Amino acid sequence: MQKAENISSYVIFLSVVAALGGFLFGYDTAVISGTVSQVTSQFGLTTLQSGWYVGCALIGSISGVLFAGALSDYFGRKKTMLLSAVLFTTSALGCAVAPDFNQLVIWRIVGGVGIGIVSIVCPLYISEISPASHRGRMVSLYQLAVTVGFLGAYLANYYLLNFSTGFTSSNSILHQIFGTEIWRGMLGVETIPAMMFFIIIFFIPESPRWLIVKGKDETASGILSKIYTKASEVSFQINETKQMLESDVKSDWKLLLTPGIFRAVLIGCAIAILGQFMGVNAVLYYGPSIFETSGLSSGDSLFYQSLIGLVNMGTTVLALLIIDKVGRKKLVYIGVSGMIVSLILIGIYFLKGESLGMSSIFLLGCFLAYIFFTAGSISAVIFVFLSEMYPTRIRGLAMSIAGFSLWVGTYLIGQLTPWMLENATPAGTFFLFAFMCIPYMLIVWKLMPETAGKSLEDIERFWLKKK
Repeated sequence: MQKAENISSYVIFLSVVAALGGFLFGYDTAVISGTVSQVTSQFGLTTLQSGWYVGCALIGSISGVLFAGALSDYFGRKKTMLLSAVLFTTSALGCAVAPDFNQLVIWRIVGGVGIGIVSIVCPLYISEISPASHRGRMVSLYQLAVTVGFLGAYLANYYLLNFSTGFTSSNSILHQIFGTEIWRGMLGVETIPAMMFFIIIFFIPESPRWLIVKGKDETASGILSKIYTKASEVSFQINETKQMLESDVKSDWKLLLTPGIFRAVLIGCAIAILGQFMGVNAVLYYGPSIFETSGLSSGDSLFYQSLIGLVNMGTTVLALLIIDKVGRKKLVYIGVSGMIVSLILIGIYFLKGESLGMSSIFLLGCFLAYIFFTAGSISAVIFVFLSEMYPTRIRGLAMSIAGFSLWVGTYLIGQLTPWMLENATPAGTFFLFAFMCIPYMLIVWKLMPETAGKSLEDIERFWLKKK
């Protein structure tokens, strides 16, 4: 196990920059929730078309995930992040001015590709530049940025909806974007953080572990000397990485199919896809619509969704502070148990709430509790787990495979949630989410190692022994 190393301001800076990709992920994912009813009404969409509007970006995300790992392994983590920034910027501008529903879908898919890329390369980059003793906390900065993006989207939707009622402009395009069709403004505002992300990436170096893989030891040593205070630690990191590379004599695909590593990939895929069927993205995508079914107005539902975003962000801060001390697995045990209880209570509300005299405040409390337990457990650990489970040589490729599973599950939830709410009823939908929590907890309990405090090379050795 690697000795504890004090975290430097340089590592924090690099992690924050990479985490900005998470903000764009969160904003692009959550902004859709405030536009569904408007877009559905304007274009006369059916239930399935409405689901396609939400889910189309996830098709892009799946595509982005599929080649993100290979791109980052070949071109480097930094250049791949730059590509994602370009995709986010063009998507936001395209959505703001899309003349019809088909073009809106195309630009949403472009943004989805950006989401897929950052979901792989940003946590991967952070894990590779962070000391083992603080790696969970640093990678969790990415998830924190995702929740800040969620909250930013909810607040922007709420503000822009109110702003649009009194907005007038002699410019017809501005009047359309920020007045009569405010969903365009909600989607288009993402241009600002996307351009900021593009610019600031130029101020960070390439991942030192990737440089070592490419034989650029001298450049990697210079970067590592800014991360670690002791020269001996720099030499240790370089030697550890080179030692594991020398033992990985197989090709990338053959190494991926090594029994122990293949086991890790399967486990990563399982927890990635199961996490999506535990309801969190259904709440984040369709929260306003779900609240409206309980009798709230669209304005109140957006306000409630903003509260959910605030709890999501605040709880992620708490998880970030304790993940390296408490450990990944214990957070899952506590959090998923709380998720099950919260989901069952939400199901009871929709099943018997009216006869039991339950108010919408009770529903809000259950949703906030659910988000609290989710943000403090599976949302906090998933990208940490995936970014540290695999060997350096194929980390991007293996993360792409696990990430593909995650986005397939997210797409299915995005597409099926409207259908489930309509046909399985809200109660049945949330009872199903509660049931899906059980296999997730069992997999983490029985098959996952505790990775807190271990070097990436130590984790790789663990999986290679599991043949």
